[in-house]
Amino acid sequence: MEIIQVFQVTPDIVDAFERLVPQLTDNHPPPTESDLSSLISSNATRLLVARETDASGSIVGALSLVIYHVPTGVRARIEDVVVEQTMRGKGIGELLMKRALEMAKAAGADGVALTSNPRREAANRLYRRLGFKRWETNLYFYEF
Repeated sequence: MEIIQVFQVTPDIVDAFERLVPQLTDNHPPPTESDLSSLISSNATRLLVARETDASGSIVGALSLVIYHVPTGVRARIEDVVVEQTMRGKGIGELLMKRALEMAKAAGADGVALTSNPRREAANRLYRRLGFKRWETNLYFYEF
């Protein structure tokens, strides 16, 4: 398994997100080729995928790492972590997360934030095992 940053949108990237996003949420459609191109062209966003190293080269997981600057420093967030349902429990999510943490640290972030639905029990266990601590905070969301 290799964890790579996506720098170019190819048909297999689009196909992977058409397959993976519905396994993550039913609230949002999979990104289009144009959406993915906008994402990877952003200076703030790094799109990481887990690709099998066998002949298939299948993409079996992904996450987005957002690194941005604010007056008080460099911040980082991990968003949309997803692993192919048939590949869960094999350490792929952990590989993706560790690579994202390395990238955020190298960029000067003082830590990494993420949110996770409490129903995603395995994901929440992974985050705690990796050293993430649950913060008590008020999360506000303004919906358009």
